[in-house]
Amino acid sequence: MTSLHTAEAPAPRAQRADDGPREPAPGRPSTTGRARRLIRHLVLIVASAVMIYPLLWLLVSSFRPTDVIFRTPGLWLKDPTLANYERGWNALASPFGHYLMNSTLVVLGCIIGNVMSCSLAAYAFARLKFRGRNIWFGVMLLSIMLPIHVVIVPQYIVFNQLGWVNTFLPMVLPKFLATDAFFVFLMVQFIRGIPRELDEAARIDGCGHWRIFSRVMLPLMTPAIATTVIFTFIWTWGDFFTPLIYLTAPENFTAPVALRSFMDSTAGSDWGSMFSMSVVSLLPVFLVFLFGQKYLVKGIATTGGK
Repeated sequence: MTSLHTAEAPAPRAQRADDGPREPAPGRPSTTGRARRLIRHLVLIVASAVMIYPLLWLLVSSFRPTDVIFRTPGLWLKDPTLANYERGWNALASPFGHYLMNSTLVVLGCIIGNVMSCSLAAYAFARLKFRGRNIWFGVMLLSIMLPIHVVIVPQYIVFNQLGWVNTFLPMVLPKFLATDAFFVFLMVQFIRGIPRELDEAARIDGCGHWRIFSRVMLPLMTPAIATTVIFTFIWTWGDFFTPLIYLTAPENFTAPVALRSFMDSTAGSDWGSMFSMSVVSLLPVFLVFLFGQKYLVKGIATTGGK
């Protein structure tokens, strides 16, 4: 009979000192990786501190008397006072809340106009087939690179002939004509990521383009619409150039133009009041960005591909 011999497995070789350094355990970064991460975080912290320092100085200076604001450039606050806020709120012809209300009216009109017109234009570019669609879409994209200073003179002539100067119409009405090509492009890319099978299913149920847009597209476009609302609010609320051109009566000033009234080139400027009202004007922007940040990130992240 043939005997069967089972071969024994060789014993594992003990690692010697000259076998070289051991590899780091999986999931644990090496010492070099940890050092690079620490340096990267330190650089980001320093850069963030440099960028946020002017805002912190503005906030701290709003609680200082005007005569000591520029004599103490640090952030240490000694003997804080609310006199700047009390004086700044009533320093102009109308209470500062009147100018905040003017800005609110302009912002609401611009938001409604952008959401309505840009969403309709985006649906047309993304879903409808018409002659010259690609050409007009390219022209729309080219308008993004057109500075506002190029068209401000002809626009002012047109609005002046219509008698709309010193009203809110020149700032609000163009938004209802889808003049912000950035938001149109944003929504077009978002709609292109929505499956066309949803359109076909709605069309089988007897829906036309308007019902498809209002009942299918709009609910799915919530992230893109939220992004449009947030950006429109921030850009319109802080806009200084356009209200300065079209608004001439002090009672129609928006908050940024009203802040300019605290500065006087011939007499002393009331820096304390201006800083305090600047903080009040920045508060709505901060709150909108704070509570709408997740919608803003989601809208940008999902644009172009779902």
